[in-house]
Amino acid sequence: MLRLLIPVLLVAGAHGCGTPIYSPHTRVVNGEDAVPYSWPWQISLQYERDGAFHHTCGGTLIAPTWVMTAAHCISKSRTYEVVLGEYDRSVAEGSEQRIPVNPEDIFVHPRWNSICVACGNDIALLKLSRRAELSDTVQLGCLPPAGEVLPNDYPCYITGWGRLYTGGSLPEKLQQALLPVVDYAHCTQPDWWGSISIRESMVCAGGDIRSGCNGDSGGPLNCKASDGRWQVHGIASFVSSLGCNALKKPTVFTRVSAFDDWIAEVRPPQPCYCASSGREICCWGGPGRNQMARQGSWEVTQSKWPGRGPQTDNVWGLSP
Repeated sequence: MLRLLIPVLLVAGAHGCGTPIYSPHTRVVNGEDAVPYSWPWQISLQYERDGAFHHTCGGTLIAPTWVMTAAHCISKSRTYEVVLGEYDRSVAEGSEQRIPVNPEDIFVHPRWNSICVACGNDIALLKLSRRAELSDTVQLGCLPPAGEVLPNDYPCYITGWGRLYTGGSLPEKLQQALLPVVDYAHCTQPDWWGSISIRESMVCAGGDIRSGCNGDSGGPLNCKASDGRWQVHGIASFVSSLGCNALKKPTVFTRVSAFDDWIAEVRPPQPCYCASSGREICCWGGPGRNQMARQGSWEVTQSKWPGRGPQTDNVWGLSP
């Protein structure tokens, strides 16, 4: 069974995470062009070759200086940059931000094994060399609560510039496809993936005519929460060697909620001061530096930054 596996190779402020300005269409089709900038946390991970950068994987902007992607997308021998605000790769649209990633700022999960994709832990974090400028076209993706597991058939969307079918070319425009969750009990059945290939730290989605394909790796599995925000529940990891659209072989994702502790260890939150403790919070890590606060406990304090919000009743929290 293991030999059937192949990797899927290669602004915040007032709006918070997971709430795009341009709402995505959610039609049930076998992939379609996404609405431009409707998944503003989607990034293109690109590597340098012959003096130019080329798309290899997707990823998610989870903080102004942090990107989450798949471990199998990373090679120590390559130089990477992250492209934010991308939609059509064939043209310069003016919204793109190209930010280099230094080799020492690439963090691959310590238990990742490149010769055993089915062993799991296919997750990496990249610290950007400078902060992303959040806007209508570049926003943060929300992470799900620690340990959360979605039920069978929960509607989610894969996004990326992956091949539309096995052996096809990479599309220029960002694609999206509906991939309903296939829960662990179903995905581990012998006529699906089976229990050898799937771990509880993974999430399966799709399994009919819709799936991820080469080039989607590292990109998000976007699932809408009850509060209306989109959360990134998965990181595209692998599909079957039988092809991208093999029946009962759903796309397998790293389950983000299983790695909350590791993400927090690599990307420790920093203190900041905010104007309110509601869901939509603008947080200041210093004068002129807007960032979003994490959900969690809040402590009422005196405002630290005069002129940047109420002088009293500010709250203290943890920022990305």
